Amino acid sequence: MGIDYYNVLKVDRNASDEDLKKAYRMLAMKWHPDKNPENKKEAEAKFKKIAEAYEVLSDPQRRVVYDKHGEEGLNEVQPSRSGAGVFSSQNRQTMYKFNPKNADDIFAELFGASRFSGFQVPPAGGGRSGLNLSGTNHAYEGTTSTPLRKGPPIEKKLPCTLEELCNGCVRKMKISRSLADTSGKSLPVEEVLRIAIKPGWKKGTKVTFPEKGNEEPGVIPADLIFIIDEKPHNVFKRDGNDLVIVQKVSLSEALTGCTITIPTLYGKTLTIPCNEVIAPGFEQVVLNEGMPIAKEKGRKGKLRIKFDIIFPTSLTGEQKFGLKRILKESS
Repeated sequence: MGIDYYNVLKVDRNASDEDLKKAYRMLAMKWHPDKNPENKKEAEAKFKKIAEAYEVLSDPQRRVVYDKHGEEGLNEVQPSRSGAGVFSSQNRQTMYKFNPKNADDIFAELFGASRFSGFQVPPAGGGRSGLNLSGTNHAYEGTTSTPLRKGPPIEKKLPCTLEELCNGCVRKMKISRSLADTSGKSLPVEEVLRIAIKPGWKKGTKVTFPEKGNEEPGVIPADLIFIIDEKPHNVFKRDGNDLVIVQKVSLSEALTGCTITIPTLYGKTLTIPCNEVIAPGFEQVVLNEGMPIAKEKGRKGKLRIKFDIIFPTSLTGEQKFGLKRILKESS
């Protein structure tokens, strides 16, 4: 049987011409490549298959051949004017070959244009559906259409961990929205959007998916905008392109020096010697160990280490005497 064109259009085998048109319009709007920039290859393939299915089933002669002989029959059986299939052979004539029309041409025949820029309601009393293209407001022949307004943008926060913003990742967001068919009826659909988060992105970065809002007659769907938000981290605090960490050290370590180990967002561990006296407010800086700089490939901010000096809660008389003597000698 090959491809089940009825299943492609989601109609039964007794579907009328009007059923076929409605099914094609709904699916063509959903899978038009212009409306699916994130998965354009998949959309193009489905858009072409939907157009091919409509072309076959909307033609009475081809439909008879398809119903009797399946998809393979379209390449072997010459549709006749009576609707019956006439087999061709190499001895009689050149083998008949079914060549589907261009999917954009079929879309234009039903919608009035091959590019998708906003669906308009057909004029009263029937007629073709139209699209508003490049500011042109004459989607119907002989009819002046009302300029479409666009819905206000829909903004959603997208909380990300510091690790995701440091290393980059792909987030998949499932959305629910409604599509409008040619009659204005709303059809609920679910869709998964793929968001590629680049290393170094900051809180407030916006990712826009054009026209992914609900469809309504006479209204261009709103843009869906995800705004990057930053989740609190239990070790680091971000300051622009820098990462700040607070490291606890004892008074003895602060005075005599120490070696500290610092985890990183990349998964490695840094071993850092602290040879200077760590005074209150002292900050040690490690270059190129901060956040990636999104617009400067290969560059990173600084890792800034702040110190929290832990003082002893009590000292013995002997310890106090010893400290006085040492500190007096070093002054």
